[in-house]
Formats: sequence, C-alpha cells, structure tokens
Amino acid sequence: MKILKLNFLFLIILFISACSSVPKNTANSCSIFEERYFWYKHAKKSEKKWGTPVYLQLAIIKMESSFDWLAKPPRQKLFKVIPYKRPSSSFGYSQAVKGTWKQYKNETGNKYAVRSRFKDSVDFIGWYTNKTEKILKISRNDAFNQYVAYHEGWGNYKNYKKNKKVINLAKRVEKQSNIYKQQLLKCKNSLSTSKYIIF
Repeated sequence: MKILKLNFLFLIILFISACSSVPKNTANSCSIFEERYFWYKHAKKSEKKWGTPVYLQLAIIKMESSFDWLAKPPRQKLFKVIPYKRPSSSFGYSQAVKGTWKQYKNETGNKYAVRSRFKDSVDFIGWYTNKTEKILKISRNDAFNQYVAYHEGWGNYKNYKKNKKVINLAKRVEKQSNIYKQQLLKCKNSLSTSKYIIF
C-alpha cells in the first residue's frame, strides 16, 4: 500500500514538473506548442476572446518571464551585497503585478485565476492588450506600442519616448513577435489537428 502511495505521489510530482518547466526551445513558437500542446489551446482561446494574436502573447511572455512560471524580479541589494526587497510584485508567466491582476480578476470574473498558470496568464495578456486598444487606441497587432503600454502601464505610456531602455525592450518584443508569427505560419496546420480543438 505504501509503495502504491509513493508511486502515485511520484507521478503527481512528475506531472506538475512537466507542466510547469520551461520549454526546451523558447525561441521557436512551433517547438513550444509541440512540447506544450495545451498551451496552444489556451493561447488560441485568448486570441478568439480578446483579439490579441498568439504570437504577441508569446513574445510578451518571453520578454517578461522567459516562460518561467515562478519568475519574480531580482531582489534589490543594500550596499550592493545584502539582499533586500523586490522592486515590484510582478510574478509568473505574465509578470503581472498584484493590483493589475486583482483588477483583471474583478473585471473578468475569473476569481480563481493564478499568475503561475499559463492559461490564466495568456487570458490576462489578452485582457490587458484589449484594454490598451480601448484606452490608448493602440492596435492589438502593434507589438511595439502594446508592449510599451504593458511595461509602463496605461498612465505612463505617454512618457515612454524619454526611456531608452523601454524602447529597446519594445523593439525586441516586436522582433520576437514577428519571428513567432512567421514560425506559426509554417506549423499552423499541424497545430490545428483534433487534439488542439477548443471545446
């Protein structure tokens, strides 16, 4: 009986680690979805719901967390040595902060959403970019400006031209988004088989 319990526990741990580990090749969207086929289902569902392209969802996640479900900002250091507090409450795939995540949950009714779950993270990105289009009139296909708004927030978006770091990050997201887009064009047929159908 103890052996069965141990085996069951071991299988659960394997399943959790397999679902939460970083994909082997995060530079290739086809490779990501071949390894994590449920992620494609969730990303397509978000695209259908909010209108934000799958490739932009992926590009934002790659920049924000490199697909690490437990990603957090590095701790600041006192006197360059002593670990101190983190600069923000960003967490998970989307690196959403607590306040914005709470707003997302309240507005969508997705009260059980967690930042460490890919399904909820892509839905959050869809929700956020959709609101960006409504608030700032930025197309959901505009990777550069959508990422600036995502990184800086709706209120600070107008000041981004003074921030070279943000501009460089947004350019990288735009480039990665275009790469993911081209890759998905090559594998979209294989990704649209029955196991990816959204019910």
